[in-house]
Amino acid sequence: MTDVTQILSEIEHGDHAAADQLLQVVYDELRKLAAQKLAHERPGQTLQATALVHEAYVRLVGSADEHWDSRGHFFAAAAESMRRILVENARHKRSRRAGGEWRRVALSDVQVAAPQPGVDVLALSDALERLESRDPRKATLVKLRYFAGLTNQEAADALGISSATADNDWAYAKSWLKMQLSPDATNSS
Repeated sequence: MTDVTQILSEIEHGDHAAADQLLQVVYDELRKLAAQKLAHERPGQTLQATALVHEAYVRLVGSADEHWDSRGHFFAAAAESMRRILVENARHKRSRRAGGEWRRVALSDVQVAAPQPGVDVLALSDALERLESRDPRKATLVKLRYFAGLTNQEAADALGISSATADNDWAYAKSWLKMQLSPDATNSS
């Protein structure tokens, strides 16, 4: 943990070589998190974990006004960056130029009774924005747990709350999001 925090401090003070060093230290962990998140995406996802990590990293380190206080803060920012990239990718795929609502189906897949749908990233993002307006801490906890892949204890440490509070927030956020993402949700709550 101290290595990452030290490197982040060096980056903040303008050491450009520290950015390369940071990538070497956190790359494997970010790659695992990205692969885990992409595994939950809908079938036909063209974004690879490596590309997601690289894009998120470029956005994080390339931003001149970003300052991280700790390893947890950095990974929270990485989770948010990955979420935004996945949302942008999903929006692009839904655009008219990219085929809109049309879904490519292979002939061999036609006989499958019902494909298992993945998480609708756009719906999740919209629901997270609504949750964030109601309770920013719970929304941040979801981002840390879902997008960054942090454990409950790691997320609690990053947020500066107890593990019991994180457990309660996680249970609330999961049930609230489930209601928001259900097909019959009115989205007015």
